[in-house]
Amino acid sequence: MKQLHVSELSRWLGHDTDAKPSLLDVRETWELEIAKLPDSVHIPMRDIPHRWRELDRSRPLVCVCHHGVRSLQVAVFLARHGFDPIYNLVGGIDAWAREVDSRCPTY
Repeated sequence: MKQLHVSELSRWLGHDTDAKPSLLDVRETWELEIAKLPDSVHIPMRDIPHRWRELDRSRPLVCVCHHGVRSLQVAVFLARHGFDPIYNLVGGIDAWAREVDSRCPTY
């Protein structure tokens, strides 16, 4: 499991490549209603233990939450279940809004 800075994710998503990562947002539904990254898969953290098999293993996986704490826990869990490569988005959606996309709401 690796840590990924929001600027690195922005560059990665901006490249026209087949190796783009899948984004897993582990926040609660009400949080997604405020702000979210495009094309992210939503599985709340509490549901990961019984839904992790739904995730695509063919692409790198980036776990996202509000500040990077819940997503770190999920990334560690998924790494233990064989996901590789897997990343935790440092600072979460909050860092994304502050450093990459000022149009993204903060909360």
